[in-house]
Amino acid sequence: MKKLFTLLIITLAFSLSAFASEMVSTYKIAAYVDVETAKSKLSTAGFEVVGTYKATDAGTTILYTNAAMKAAAAKEIRGFNAVGRILVDDERKQVSIANPLYFGAAFMQKEFNKTASLTVLNSLKKAFGTLKDSEDAWEAKGLSGYHFMIGMPNYEDMDTVGTGSTADLVAKAKAAKGTVSVVQIGTDRYVAFVELDKRTSGFVKKIGSQNSEILPYAVLIEGGAAKALNAKYYIAVSYPLLTMTEFMGIATVPDAITKSLQKIFK
Repeated sequence: MKKLFTLLIITLAFSLSAFASEMVSTYKIAAYVDVETAKSKLSTAGFEVVGTYKATDAGTTILYTNAAMKAAAAKEIRGFNAVGRILVDDERKQVSIANPLYFGAAFMQKEFNKTASLTVLNSLKKAFGTLKDSEDAWEAKGLSGYHFMIGMPNYEDMDTVGTGSTADLVAKAKAAKGTVSVVQIGTDRYVAFVELDKRTSGFVKKIGSQNSEILPYAVLIEGGAAKALNAKYYIAVSYPLLTMTEFMGIATVPDAITKSLQKIFK
C-alpha cells in the first residue's frame, strides 16, 4: 500500500510538472451547431445553462455551470471560475469553448485543480465531439501570474465597482438593464453577468469577435463588495495574441468598462 501511495504521488507530481511546461489553448473549437442544440448538448452532459447573450452579430455566448464547478470556485476571489463560456459563432460556423484548463489555471491561481478542470473538459468533449486547439494559447506555468506586460494588472488586481450588503448588490445586479444572469455559488457569494453599455462593448469587434464570449462581463459579489476583473487583465488573458498596437487601439476601453460597471452598483 505504501509503495502504491508513493507511486500515485510521483505520478501526480509528474503530471503537474508536464502540464506546467505545456502551451495551453485559450479556446477549444468544436463543429458548428446552433444555440438551441448547444444548450441541449450541455444539459445532456450534466451542465446547467444559466444564461445566453448576443455578444455581437457574429454569435451568442452561452453560460453554463454545475454543482462541482460552483463548489470548487466557492472560495474568496475564485468565483469567476464557477461558470464556463461557449460561443456559438454563426459567422465562422464553429463553436468556441473557453478552455477549462486555461481559465482554471488563470482564475484559480494556486488552488488550481487540473483533475477538476479535465473533468469539465472531458464532459464537453463528450457533448461536442472532437475539439481543436485555438491559435490563442499561453504557457501553463505562466497563467497564474499572467499579466500583459510589466506594470500591468494581474488576476488579483480587481476593481471594486460597488459596496454594500450582498442582498443589496445582488438586487442592483438583477435590476440592471441587460443583466444576463446572477448565479449563487456559495453562502453569501454570487457571480453576476452584466451587459456593458453599447459603446463600450464594441471593443470585441476591433480586436476579434471570434473571442466574444468574453462578454457579458462577470462581477463577483462577496464580502460586502462587487468586484470585477481589471479589464486590462481580463481582455489580455482572453486575447493572449493581442499585440501592443492592438491593445493601444482600445486604450480607453478598460476605464470605460469600470465606469459602466460602477453605474450598475452605485
